[in-house]
Amino acid sequence: MLRRLDLRGQSLTTAQLRRLVPRAEVDVERATRAVMPILEDVEARGVAALIEITGRLDGVQLTDIRVPAEAMTEALDGLDPAVREALEESIRRAQIVHADQARTDVTTQVVPGGTVTERWIPVERVGLYVPGGLAVYPSSVVMNVVPAQVAGVGSIAVTSPPQPEFGGLPHPTILAACALLGIDEVYAVGGAQAIAMFAYGTEASEPVDVVTGPGNIYVTAAKRQLRGLIGIDSEAGPTEIAVLADDTADADNVAADLISQAEHDPMAGSVLVTPSEELAAAVDAALARLVPQAKHAERIEVALRGSQSGTVLVDDIEQGLKVVDAYAAEHLEIQTADAPAVAARVRNAGCIFVGAYSPVSLGDYCAGSNHVLPTGGFARHSSGLSVQSFLRGVHVVDYDEQALADTEPYVTALADAEDLPAHGAAVRIRFEARDER
Repeated sequence: MLRRLDLRGQSLTTAQLRRLVPRAEVDVERATRAVMPILEDVEARGVAALIEITGRLDGVQLTDIRVPAEAMTEALDGLDPAVREALEESIRRAQIVHADQARTDVTTQVVPGGTVTERWIPVERVGLYVPGGLAVYPSSVVMNVVPAQVAGVGSIAVTSPPQPEFGGLPHPTILAACALLGIDEVYAVGGAQAIAMFAYGTEASEPVDVVTGPGNIYVTAAKRQLRGLIGIDSEAGPTEIAVLADDTADADNVAADLISQAEHDPMAGSVLVTPSEELAAAVDAALARLVPQAKHAERIEVALRGSQSGTVLVDDIEQGLKVVDAYAAEHLEIQTADAPAVAARVRNAGCIFVGAYSPVSLGDYCAGSNHVLPTGGFARHSSGLSVQSFLRGVHVVDYDEQALADTEPYVTALADAEDLPAHGAAVRIRFEARDER
């Protein structure tokens, strides 16, 4: 089922590997051209534009974009007890992990009388996007809200696409997750128009400082276009999993994990990297058996047969590590002998799952880690969502008179070297005035 890419016996550069490894093709530039009129319309007309665009694109006629409080209460009251318990446990575990990411102010004495303090200040207001579409993502509510709350963000708004079958409200499980977390500002707006609402503000909602959360290509295009006016987490593309495995791996486990990500989207990427032809064949056989049994078999098969998925054959784990580092997967599983040691050598991945009992599905829901992760190779330079995503480090400089006097010759020398003499003069004037007295 998975196409094969045989790299054995080849010595390839990182650039060559990046071109060769399977990857979903996403044309964000084309999507940006499509969303520009939407962004401009929301900026100009606010709520009226949001209601009109939602009717046109989502087939839902709204009278108000904000979800009423009673709908949140009803959603929580009607939540399946087993789902509520699972969400509460997911929240608890995420809070434990993210609490350890909290930052404390640090003051460094540079010279006697001269200090620099790094203060960590949360952004004032954030907008959190929870996707709709082919699946329901209450887990994304947890993953976005918890780090923002731990960071100390004072104002949190959530938006999710309206669903015709639920009277134009977001899915009730999403509303229930918001209620569990104490979020009462929720909007029934999706797509690029939701990002515009957050960025520009409307008569019904204040603008935000940061927008996080995954979405479709139009959400990604809107985030790219509005970046700078707002901070963003990353440009999310189709989900992806890479599994680095050797002949110690269980083929059924590997196949099930590849299927689990293919279930998200026909464009999802599922990549196996292995030195074992026997394992590759066994995984193909397991996929042929397991895919037809899956609820979303058609969607899964399209994803697995797509150019973004495949099996990469390598000489050994050493070459396999080079391949997965070049790929920089959103999710990377290590199912090899001595998996912890192999995982410790990985440099590029959104999240690393170690061994047979740490599947990606665990991270999606209840590991305590965050599942909002960089895709499309962005893990080479970007991190997943964390408390840090909602904090700004601000340096506070505090020098007394003598500490500045001692430093004046250095400032003057560097200012003169850069032909910026007024910089040095701004220091010297303080002491010239003192000496004249």
